[in-house]
Amino acid sequence: MALALRYVILIRHAVCKLDWTVFRFESTIGSGGLQLREAGNIVVIGAGVGGLAAALRLADAGCSVTVLEAHGTPGGKMRTVPSAAGPVDAGPTVLTMRPVFESLYTRVGERLEDHLTLTPLPILARHYWDDGTCFDLSADPAESIAHVADVFGDGSADDYRAFAARARRLYDAFEGPMMLNEAPTRAALTAKVMLRPRLIADMAPHRTMAGLLKTAFRDPRLAQLFGRYATYVGGSPYASPAILSLISDAEARGVWSVAGGMHALAASLAGLAAHRGARFQYDTPVRRIVTQDGVVTGVDTDAGFIAADQVVFNGDPRALSVGLLGEGVQGAVRTDAVEPRSLSACVYAFAAAPRGVDLAHHTVFFGHDPAAEFDALARGDIPEDATLYLCAQDHGCAPDALQRFEIILNAPPVPRPEAEEQTRCQTQIFRRFADFGLTFTPTPDADALTTPMGFDRLFPASQGSLYGRSPHGMMAAFKRPTARTPIKGLYLCGGGTHPGAGVPMATLSGKHAAGAILSDRTLISTSPQTAMRGGMSTGSATVAPKPSRSSAS
Repeated sequence: MALALRYVILIRHAVCKLDWTVFRFESTIGSGGLQLREAGNIVVIGAGVGGLAAALRLADAGCSVTVLEAHGTPGGKMRTVPSAAGPVDAGPTVLTMRPVFESLYTRVGERLEDHLTLTPLPILARHYWDDGTCFDLSADPAESIAHVADVFGDGSADDYRAFAARARRLYDAFEGPMMLNEAPTRAALTAKVMLRPRLIADMAPHRTMAGLLKTAFRDPRLAQLFGRYATYVGGSPYASPAILSLISDAEARGVWSVAGGMHALAASLAGLAAHRGARFQYDTPVRRIVTQDGVVTGVDTDAGFIAADQVVFNGDPRALSVGLLGEGVQGAVRTDAVEPRSLSACVYAFAAAPRGVDLAHHTVFFGHDPAAEFDALARGDIPEDATLYLCAQDHGCAPDALQRFEIILNAPPVPRPEAEEQTRCQTQIFRRFADFGLTFTPTPDADALTTPMGFDRLFPASQGSLYGRSPHGMMAAFKRPTARTPIKGLYLCGGGTHPGAGVPMATLSGKHAAGAILSDRTLISTSPQTAMRGGMSTGSATVAPKPSRSSAS
């Protein structure tokens, strides 16, 4: 029988920190020698932006943090792939909701602008329809109104003013109680709405987004344009609640390109966390989250067991519910918190020289019939008449120069066989661009394409869904899992958890997870018996967080 010898000593951090820290020496006869680990070790599984935000906040608070990432670089879905013109974004393409990131950097004593070069985009997006219409939505609201009047008429400009004001009211009303709240409740939200009855009309609680837009805009092209925002969180405007029209206001508040691509944000957060003592292990997939008596004790990897008192899972929470991380944590997430699934995508990332169409940094090419497009997606088919999004990462360079592009075609999760999927995506995308007069030289091949099946391999158990649970239904926002789970010591963050999909939301989820851990640690006595792997228990100590540098962060 293996015997374990554990000795507990108290030491002070030698550099920069005055926190008392507990270390445990663990030696198991016959198991390979002596191990040293810091008590209260926190393991973050996944270096997506949510995991990075949590790791940075926790490390800055003085906690011992280890980040385990299955891939070779940080970023998760905020990834790049190589091209002839250099690394090209193959995930999120721009930064929105800038205050979320400013708050994170400020919280750890840094300034966002000292670490990232951000350029505001004067054109939020250029839009083309197959009837020849071209419309620019601008960062300047007055310019957008003028453009609407020029392209669609004065009546449509009035429609746009009213819609934008409605979206702004919704965003202002729900940013605090929903997005910034670690665990929002229907009761609290209802109480807030009752204090401002006009919000009920703005929310249009019994209408879909498409239903609201049909009456909000006399021109169906504008209804199609603003219905596209449902896809930002993986939904269809024909099934998503009308309240999601507030997403358009998040973008109207500013869009920034990031020098070096969005991956630069991930690299910056990882660097800051490492500087504060967080340890990063890449190419290290976690095989199992280990529990004993319903309490997390660590994780198993191919390299061995890593002890932990808390684990932050920054992956698709469906991986937990289907048992991919072990039976001990399968009950951490309910099935209705991860089902039904949101949309996936076919994503091209490549370098080529474009010709034939005047592109902005973001350009949208609309399908002819949005209802047919989303009907096909609902059936599980890749639509033949599809809307395409194109990001010109090197917008503004010489016309014949190689430029980096990302193209996104919405697709269903749980895809058809991949060979058929690749062929159909490639055919649909470039035939559609040719209809608009846009060509690329050279035309990218299938190696530049990531399909839903490919996303499922990159992000296990996701079924290729890029946004976690579907946003369909009025109560969908309340069904996503929150930071705390029923498993003691297990916390969640990422786009599949509250407050939802997208880089800013995932970053906020990291804040919520870190806040929950620090709050829970202050409630734990320094003397309770803590379950240890191997059937023995010993006293543990908490690491007190440093005082907050910002009461607003």
